[in-house]
Amino acid sequence: MNRQKFIDKFIAAFVLLAMFKVVGIVAQLFHESFWSVIGTLIIFLIVAFIILLVITSLKDKEQNNRNSTGRKGSGSSSFYLENSLFDRIRSKYEELAEKYISENDYKKAARVYMNLLQDNYRGAKTLENGGFYNEAAVVYLKKLNNKSDAAVCYEKAKQFKKAIDLYKEMEQKEKVGDLYKEINDLRNAHSYYQMVADDYVGNSQMVKASLVYRKKMEKTEDAQKILLKGWEEDKDAFNCLNSYFANIFDVKKLESEILNLYENTPAYKKITYLEAMKHEFKKDPKLQAATRNIAYEIIAEKVNTRSEIVNELKFFNPHDDVILKDISRFKTGRNKMFRN
Repeated sequence: MNRQKFIDKFIAAFVLLAMFKVVGIVAQLFHESFWSVIGTLIIFLIVAFIILLVITSLKDKEQNNRNSTGRKGSGSSSFYLENSLFDRIRSKYEELAEKYISENDYKKAARVYMNLLQDNYRGAKTLENGGFYNEAAVVYLKKLNNKSDAAVCYEKAKQFKKAIDLYKEMEQKEKVGDLYKEINDLRNAHSYYQMVADDYVGNSQMVKASLVYRKKMEKTEDAQKILLKGWEEDKDAFNCLNSYFANIFDVKKLESEILNLYENTPAYKKITYLEAMKHEFKKDPKLQAATRNIAYEIIAEKVNTRSEIVNELKFFNPHDDVILKDISRFKTGRNKMFRN
């Protein structure tokens, strides 16, 4: 395309765009406030001025190139002109948006991003950063189909029902429960928390299910039942047992539970129980006698098939040098037996 024709066509297109913009602004007067429309018109006039300056500058540069090089290389020069024109206009738009942000005029900056730079995401993010959460949510939804960010904005705007509807669509049940709890609708909150807990149980994530019962629903007994279920059914058994003991704060009751559960522990799970006893032994001096006795029983029961288990004695006798010597003698005698 001839360079001059390109420039002339661009100017003609710009004038046509300006006419449509004026018509649009007049139409806006019937729907928006007077000052909102005036703001839009000011932005457009500034942009028009910027574009005309850029075009004039590039026309002068093009004329100078034509005078110095003649017709040679006109195709590449035209390509350069087109790209340079749009790059410079875009740069001016960016500067304009940044200027509005520095002045805390986030709505005008968002209009520049969306209408002039065709960047709806930055427009929405600018509105969000400026605290215009409802407006940002609308852009996220209608322009970007981004339900997640829209829900966050509605939540920030305290539009909880709108946020709840979006979280329901995205099947974020725990978040739905949290927002129902925020508006003191405990019946619906617990209903969704129960769904979350059931999903965790269905996936054998018993500790997570117990946390929902205990922290979200404030149902400590139900949380403990889930942990016991996990321990008994070998669904993350150690963590379930450890969490079960961690939720008992009365030392006497904890000691009683430790002894009762051990009595019903099958042989194949006693090594796991021994690991749990290491944690309980360190928790409180009042628990050391009971946990040490259980550890001795398990070690004595398993030592013939797992000789290395004798090393566990040192966890329950950390300051006893004699027990360490006994362990050493046992291991030496065991090795001699195997050599013979």
